[in-house]
Amino acid sequence: MKIFDDVLNWDGYGGKFNLAAGRCRLRLFDLSKDDKTRVPLLKPIIAVVCDLPGDRLPAMKKVSVRACISHVATTIVHRFKIDPSRMVLVEYYPRETYGRESEKVIPEKFDVVDLKWHGDKALFPGWRPLKPPLLDIVRNLVTGSP
Repeated sequence: MKIFDDVLNWDGYGGKFNLAAGRCRLRLFDLSKDDKTRVPLLKPIIAVVCDLPGDRLPAMKKVSVRACISHVATTIVHRFKIDPSRMVLVEYYPRETYGRESEKVIPEKFDVVDLKWHGDKALFPGWRPLKPPLLDIVRNLVTGSP
C-alpha cells in the first residue's frame, strides 16, 4: 500500500545557510498493509527516492539524493515515524536516453542503501544493486504494474 508519493524536502546543516539541504521524490510503501501478504515481513516499509527530473533550483542549491542520502534517510524516519530497522531504502534512477537521436541508453537502476544508525541519525551509507525477488516487487510498485 502506498503511504506517500510526493516531493520530500530535507534540511541541511550550517544554520541559516542550510548547506546540503535539498529535495527529491519519495515513494513510501507499507507492504504489511497489503491484503495479499500472508507472511509477516521483517522489513515491510520500502522507501524509494530519486532526484527530481528538471529540478529548477539554482546550481548552488542543487544537491543529489546520493550526496545527501544520510539526511534523506534521517528525514524519512523522523517525518513518518518509521523504525529504521523495518525499512528498506532504495535509490531509483529511471532509464535515460541521450545522443543526437536518443540512440544511447542508460538503463534504469535500483540500488539498496545500507546505513548504520547512531541513535536517530543515519550514517555511513553503502550501496548495492537491488536483486530479485525484491527488485521485481519494487519495480512493480514504482511503475504501478500488478
